[in-house]
Amino acid sequence: MLKLNALGAIALVVASATAAQAEEWTAYTYSSVSTTAAVKGMNRIAERVAEETAGDLTIQLHLGKTLQIASSDITQAVGDGVVDFAADFFFSGNVPLARVLNLPMLIENDEEWAKAYAAMEPALVEAFAAQDVVLLGHYRYPEQTIFTTFEIDSLDDLEGHKIRVTSPEQGRFIEEFGGAAITLAGSEVPTSLERGVIEGVLTASAGGAKNWHEFLPHNYRFAVNYGNSMIIANADAFDALSADTQAKLRAIVAEEGPATTAAFTEDEGVQMTSQAAAGMTIVNAAAGDAEAARVKLAPFWEAWAKENGPEYEAALQTVRNVIGK
Repeated sequence: MLKLNALGAIALVVASATAAQAEEWTAYTYSSVSTTAAVKGMNRIAERVAEETAGDLTIQLHLGKTLQIASSDITQAVGDGVVDFAADFFFSGNVPLARVLNLPMLIENDEEWAKAYAAMEPALVEAFAAQDVVLLGHYRYPEQTIFTTFEIDSLDDLEGHKIRVTSPEQGRFIEEFGGAAITLAGSEVPTSLERGVIEGVLTASAGGAKNWHEFLPHNYRFAVNYGNSMIIANADAFDALSADTQAKLRAIVAEEGPATTAAFTEDEGVQMTSQAAAGMTIVNAAAGDAEAARVKLAPFWEAWAKENGPEYEAALQTVRNVIGK
């Protein structure tokens, strides 16, 4: 009897220790729509982590606007431990060095993006670490093109029009072609388009245009820049995981980040077809517009880097070297 009681006590201790090792993370994403590739990708990560760690780590994802965290504060919230894990599209306020990847007309295709991100990744890991955040991976949206309420056949048609942008760098692009750049939250876009506060947006067919297409009858397929989201974790929470769980989480994110990018790329074509069928006029970029835009924006890349300091100049040069610009 005593032996059985002793065995039972040992089992209870072992079970308690196992339970103590299990980690439950709170996760957040800027996206408020559960059907987007971004949210589906984050949900896949959560599901795979629970399964592949046998419950040692579980992740509960909260959609955008369901927690009191502003989109621009997600990286800070992760660093402060308000949430343990997140996808952040608006990270550049906290890690401005990463904005070199989003400079208009610098990176113009998938191959250039892959080379530029690989070259920048060590510096980005270090920059996020300074915010008490572990950079685990990323996913990228399709190219940001121009959607408008007015007819547009070339970049010259932007002159005199008010366009919503998501960064100062995108704003500079619009201003170089005589437009007025306006920054406002995504939730304000539909009413602002209806009221004429803005007359267009820079986004992707599988991004903002997926929700706002009814207000935007014209799409000029000129790739201004790319936008990407970082997949990040709180440094203390990550360090508290076992080495095995850390490795599994990294491996899962390394697979699901690119899978999310691929899903966005596929959805871009689907949404373009759907938007055209619904009456949107889609116009391919005019001959000469890309070269004209590069000539206008190249001096801005250099001025932007110089204004921000040697670290930014080095980052810009790193990117230019690997993509040959």
